[in-house]
Amino acid sequence: MALPNQPLGELPAVTNPEIVEHNVDVLIVGGGMAACGCAFEIKKWAPADMKITLVDKASMERSGAVAQGLSAINTYIGENPIENYVKMVRNDLMGVVREDLIYDLGRHVDDSVHLFEEWGLPIWKVADDGSNLDGSKPAPTLPQGGKPVRTGKWQIMINGESYKCIVAEPAKKALGEANCLERVFIVKLLLDKNKENTIAGAVGFSTRENKVHVFKCKAMLVACGGAVNIFRPRSTGEGKGRAWYPVWNAGSTYTMCAQVGATLTMMENRFTPARFKDGYGPVGAWFLLFKAKVQNGLGEFYANSDSVKEELSKFMPYGASAVTPTCLRNHLMLNELKAGRGPIYMATDVALNAFLDAKKAAGMDDKEVKKYWKHLESEAWEDFLDMSVGQAGLWAGMNIEPEKVGSEIMPTEPYMLGSHSGCCGIWVSGPNEAWVPTVDGPRSHQYKWGYNRMTTVNGLFTAGDGVGASGHKFSSGSHAEGRIVAKQMVKYCRDNASFNPELSQTAQQLADEIYAPVRRYHEHVGATTAADVNPNYCKPAGLMMRLMKATDEYGGGVATYYMTSGKLLNICLDLLRMLREDAELMAAGDLHELMRAWENYHRIWCVETHIRHIEFRKESRYPGFYYRSDYPTCDDANWKAFVNSTFDPKSKEWKCEKVNCINVVETDPWL
Repeated sequence: MALPNQPLGELPAVTNPEIVEHNVDVLIVGGGMAACGCAFEIKKWAPADMKITLVDKASMERSGAVAQGLSAINTYIGENPIENYVKMVRNDLMGVVREDLIYDLGRHVDDSVHLFEEWGLPIWKVADDGSNLDGSKPAPTLPQGGKPVRTGKWQIMINGESYKCIVAEPAKKALGEANCLERVFIVKLLLDKNKENTIAGAVGFSTRENKVHVFKCKAMLVACGGAVNIFRPRSTGEGKGRAWYPVWNAGSTYTMCAQVGATLTMMENRFTPARFKDGYGPVGAWFLLFKAKVQNGLGEFYANSDSVKEELSKFMPYGASAVTPTCLRNHLMLNELKAGRGPIYMATDVALNAFLDAKKAAGMDDKEVKKYWKHLESEAWEDFLDMSVGQAGLWAGMNIEPEKVGSEIMPTEPYMLGSHSGCCGIWVSGPNEAWVPTVDGPRSHQYKWGYNRMTTVNGLFTAGDGVGASGHKFSSGSHAEGRIVAKQMVKYCRDNASFNPELSQTAQQLADEIYAPVRRYHEHVGATTAADVNPNYCKPAGLMMRLMKATDEYGGGVATYYMTSGKLLNICLDLLRMLREDAELMAAGDLHELMRAWENYHRIWCVETHIRHIEFRKESRYPGFYYRSDYPTCDDANWKAFVNSTFDPKSKEWKCEKVNCINVVETDPWL
């Protein structure tokens, strides 16, 4: 049950918080789509006496990447062959993906979409006359043969402003409200005292009460989303907190799992989406549903020119693919901007009027045209109202009428994630089936080791943004992946029924570690008249600014058009090491600041893995997302491979290594 916000500002943090200890069989960390999928599914397979608890940093109804809503479900296989889904993901992510994980997801994802519709999510359908019926109109369901409105091969349109609420409700009901702890931030995972490389628990704190929660468990799902605010955003001043991905995603999934020894993969990959400028409004529906195109500042539709085809051939050496990968579409946009042909516009006016002209040419009379126009205009605005209300407000505030004038788009700052058009994350086992490749060596090289979606740490599972090398899951795929993990965790607990987890630290020692920033604040706050300026500590806000400055200038942020080099990356690593040392001197006067402090710890760790991976991979695998000036092209001969990294919790050392990329599905010509 979520606790309400305090009516009079933030709740002061005390030096002696209450300690609450929990003994559970399964711990679900996170409350987004993957966690909801797991919570909904797990009770079907668990014995009645299995204790299962979900812990969410926010409130499940509005937490995770779907918090604000969506206007489309981006992964629905439907009539398409699953093999084609694998090829699409492989193509978009420049050839280096875990095809076993992608195929496995493709064969399960539609069932989650059918559940969403059953629970009340309105899905658009195609009427008998070919027109679109939005979700408020009666139509057959998908299992009944209803034909969804496709905006591309894999996307279907929805009325999704309440999408997350619809998905969270059955998850809570299945697990039981008493087993869902909300407003509790898990910040550290704990290995077993006696059993090597085995998860045993976690510790976190309430953001609404002065309480530290210590958990013991046999199996755990960590699904806390990706990483945001690790690079300096384009917005400044009041808008600096605006981001495309959820601002509360602090890289916790990657950091916490890495700290206990889970192998990471493809952490060099980042997603740098092109979005409507300043409001971060999504562009997918405009490209796919409205068939809009991009223009440069000269009014040229540059994306299909001969020079563009020549440019793409530099990064796709065996010929162009049917669909240009997302990073290369960014690359073309950046080339236009650097050549002085900006700004870049989404030609919304051209797209909407093309629809209107087509209807007039088909013989539609003036009255019908007027009615159709209002419908089209409504759809255009609803795309934002479903999922990015701020962009609609920005259009209104700037007097932008999309049917009359184009709207500027621009690449954002980089994000790290594994379920959208990015593939960084954690190396996990695929399904234990014959068609999944068998590879000798340590788990960091293998494709399967017994439990689907288990990390290289026994009993520790992940899903959604956490699973690396298999992007394009989106919301439905993350939910389906959580359901896959649910069954596997029950199996793991049954197979290890005699395991009794034991922690190496006492609950009090853990509480002292978690509340160290609070104690530092109370010890030294009297040294100055201003609480934010003190010779003995620093505050989380200032530390985050330092992090963003370091990554932006040396790690390939917006300041350098996403360009970096080996020299710059090593400077960035040096700055991050100092930042990690200074982070030990953070202080927090209230629970909000304590949350920000721990988010900073996670972000610094997470972005360090990112910089390490980019430095290790001697090529520019994702032009448009980042560039290495010293290795400016794709090098398939040497680097068509995974980069995996593992942190040793005992020696405190990192190891990066190349791992073979094996095709499961027949390759396209250029892959």
